Amino acid sequence: MNEDTIAAVSTAWGESGIAIIRLSGPDSVFLADRLFKSSSTLAANPARSMRYGHILDPAGEFIDEVLAVRFEGPHSYTGEDMAEIHCHGGTMAARKTLESLLELGARLAEPGEFTRRAFLNGRIDLAQAESVLGIIRARSDKALSSAARSLRGELSSSVRALRDRLLALSAILEASFDFPEEDVPLPQLAEITPDLTRLQNEAESLFRRCRDGQILREGVRVAIVGCPNVGKSSLLNALLQESRAIVTAIPGTTRDIIEAVLTHRGVPIRLADTAGIRTPADLIEEAGIAQTLTALRESDIKLWVLDGSRPFGPEDRLVEEQLKGERFLVLINKTDLPQSLDLDRFGDLHPGIRCLPVSAKTGKGIEELKEEIVLSVSSGGILEEACNATARQVEELRAASALLSEALQARSLDVAANCLRDSRLALERFLGISADTDLLDLIFSQFCLGK
Repeated sequence: MNEDTIAAVSTAWGESGIAIIRLSGPDSVFLADRLFKSSSTLAANPARSMRYGHILDPAGEFIDEVLAVRFEGPHSYTGEDMAEIHCHGGTMAARKTLESLLELGARLAEPGEFTRRAFLNGRIDLAQAESVLGIIRARSDKALSSAARSLRGELSSSVRALRDRLLALSAILEASFDFPEEDVPLPQLAEITPDLTRLQNEAESLFRRCRDGQILREGVRVAIVGCPNVGKSSLLNALLQESRAIVTAIPGTTRDIIEAVLTHRGVPIRLADTAGIRTPADLIEEAGIAQTLTALRESDIKLWVLDGSRPFGPEDRLVEEQLKGERFLVLINKTDLPQSLDLDRFGDLHPGIRCLPVSAKTGKGIEELKEEIVLSVSSGGILEEACNATARQVEELRAASALLSEALQARSLDVAANCLRDSRLALERFLGISADTDLLDLIFSQFCLGK
């Protein structure tokens, strides 16, 4: 338990219905009662019982009419004794109340410190702590639902169960190595293969669900690329169903990246309309094309837009060169016009690449395109089972799954045992069992004050 008491405003600054000042630590109720004036103190009332009263600063000056409540640890957000003061929204009443608490001895909380204390006090694990941020940042119903499941501990329970089974199998192998004089039978690789296979399948499933959850949390980065005047900006407007980008018949109109976000099936799609790729006519266009190439590299999916009303040309080949080795979808735009693009030849050059006919002008194929974007980044298109996850969590599960695959391919028990141990350690890092201070600082620094 922490020996100091922290305080912060938990609600956003600005005009609102209420503002909440939160305290956590051993002196929370004592400090709140120093300011809170009512028919009885918070300490004299049952926990979780809201009381009406007034806040007076240490000099006795009236600040606001408030409601206040106390919570007893470990049955509180942080697992410690806590208190909350609910005053009128706005800046001054909340600020003066907080300043008075700091004057009486409370310490201003650091970003995320309330949630960090909940983790350190064992009320939640690290994955659950990170899901709090997922709830705050959720941009869709699916993202919120996924984060809520993680906060309830559904993901952590699955990871912890997998970790426990890994630990049990590792213990059998380690005992065989460490105590040969006890005649502990040494299992054969073939004997543990079925168990390893089940463990690897489960780790891979968790990895895929969390990778899908990362998509729900952070969105899909989509770059719309192509040579000038193929309808990239018109396509952006059609996807958004609004005129976000300027559209003209003059090639090279788009110079800067135009970004926008839409949501389809609960997945945020972060679109970037880019400058047309061609030999630049001036320094400004050259800078725009450089931005295009950066957006292309940083995106999850590239939408290569071709003009179906004209043959494949030299400028299209420049785009094709930039897309080598990349993951992309081909959009045949302007299908409302007579077609001149040789799709058979294009298919021969790019086998397996999906080509979608669209018309930014009429809206043909736009809904199918949104669906294709979501399907192309989700595991089999199943997002209902996605788990809210950060990039850190996804990487730990990827490592755990990969190490179990290595264990399955191992030709000796000691190599398999090492892979099992490292896989288990990855899962423990996921849960925060072996998290160091630097990692915790990095994670909780992303939270706001008061959370």
